[in-house]
Amino acid sequence: MFAPGNQGDLFVTHVLFTHVRPHGGTLCDLLVTDGRIVAVDPATPPADALVVDGDGALALPSPVDAHIHPDKSTWGQPWVSRDPAETLLELIDGDVALRMRMTASVEERAGALMAHAVSRGTRAMRAHCDVAPVYGLSNVHGVRAAAESLGDVLDVQIVAFPQLGLLARPGTADLIEQSLKEGADIIGGLDPVGIDGDLHGHLDVLFGISERTGAPIDIHLHDRGRPGLDQVAEIARRTAEAGMHGKVTISHVFCLDGCDEAELTDVANLLTEAGVALATCALGSEPVIPIPPLRERGVLVAAGSDGVRDAWTPFGDGDMIARAHLLAYRTDARTDAELEACYTVVAHHGADLLGLERADLRVGDPADFVLVRGESVAQVVVDHPVPELVVRAGKIVARAGRLERAPR
Repeated sequence: MFAPGNQGDLFVTHVLFTHVRPHGGTLCDLLVTDGRIVAVDPATPPADALVVDGDGALALPSPVDAHIHPDKSTWGQPWVSRDPAETLLELIDGDVALRMRMTASVEERAGALMAHAVSRGTRAMRAHCDVAPVYGLSNVHGVRAAAESLGDVLDVQIVAFPQLGLLARPGTADLIEQSLKEGADIIGGLDPVGIDGDLHGHLDVLFGISERTGAPIDIHLHDRGRPGLDQVAEIARRTAEAGMHGKVTISHVFCLDGCDEAELTDVANLLTEAGVALATCALGSEPVIPIPPLRERGVLVAAGSDGVRDAWTPFGDGDMIARAHLLAYRTDARTDAELEACYTVVAHHGADLLGLERADLRVGDPADFVLVRGESVAQVVVDHPVPELVVRAGKIVARAGRLERAPR
C-alpha cells in the first residue's frame, strides 16, 4: 500500500519516496528537494521530510504528449456518433460541422481531457489548436485558459494549426501570426501540396512568420509517396537555410512508410543535418514512422495522442503509457529492448521535442515520474497500467487515475 502522504501541505520542501524501483531496477529511496531528485538512498534524510512509501513499485519518467488536439475533443461530453468519411477533406468538413453543434466550451472540453492526461502521468503536451476564419482564435484562447488552470501540473505548448488550409482560407495566415500574441507558442502548417496545392507559397508564409516572430514551426504532413518526400526535403532545406535547427517538426509523415533503405537513409540525413524532428501517433491503419532506422541516423522522433474522441475518431484517451503500448503493437515490438524503446519515445523523446529537461530519475533531474505496478519497463508497456501515483516536481498530483485536486 502507498502511504497517503500529506498533500494538503503544498509547501513541503523535502519528500522521501521509499521502496521504489527506478526503471524497474533495484529497490531504493529517492530524496526530492524543491522539485528535484537530490539523493538516492540518502544516509540521513532530512528529519522534516514527508515520507511516501512506494511499496516496490516501478518509478518511470513521466511521459510527454508531443502531438494532441484537445480543442477538438468531446472528452467528458455525451457520446457522438460519427458519419462515414473517406478522405481528409471529408474528415475536416465533418469536424467543422460537429464543432458548430457543440454546446460545451473549448476550455471545458480541453480542460477535461488535459486533466485526465495528467492523471495518467503526462507532464507536458504540444496542443494543436485549429485557427481559421470560421473559428477565429477561440480555440487558442480556450486551450490556453484550460492550460492555465492546470499550470502547476502540466506544461502546454500551443500550436496555431490551420486545419482548414493556410492559403485555401484567406485570412488564416494573419490569424496564425496574431495567435502568437494571444496564447500560441508555435505556428502550424498542413499538407502544403495536398490541401493548399502550393508548396512554396505555403512554406513562404510559415517561414516568413517565423522569421518575423522567432516562433517554431510544426507541420502536419499526410501526403504520401514522392509528393510527401519532396515536401520533407524542401522543409529540411528551408530549415537549414533559415538556421532553425531544432525549431521545426513534421508530424505524421506517412510518406516515410515504404521507403527502401537507401531512400530512408537519404531522408534521415537531410533531417538530421537540418535539425528537423518528427512526431508520430500510431493511429489505426495509418503508417507509423520507421523509428529505429531514423533514430540510428540521429533523427528525433516523438509520439503523441493526436485526436481524442473527436469528430474523426471515437478512440484515444490521452494516456501516453497506453500510447507506448500502441506504438509497440504497431511496430511489432517483441523483445524487452524494443518494448523499452517505445517508452523512451513517449518519455525522453517527447521531452526533447518540447525542449524540456529529461526526467530520468537521476540526481539533479526534475522529480517528474509515475509509480506503476509491473516487473519491468517492458511489462508496463504491454500491460499499460494506470499509475498508482503521479509525481510532478516532487508532489503527488494524482492517485490511481484521479487528480488530487480539480483544475483551478
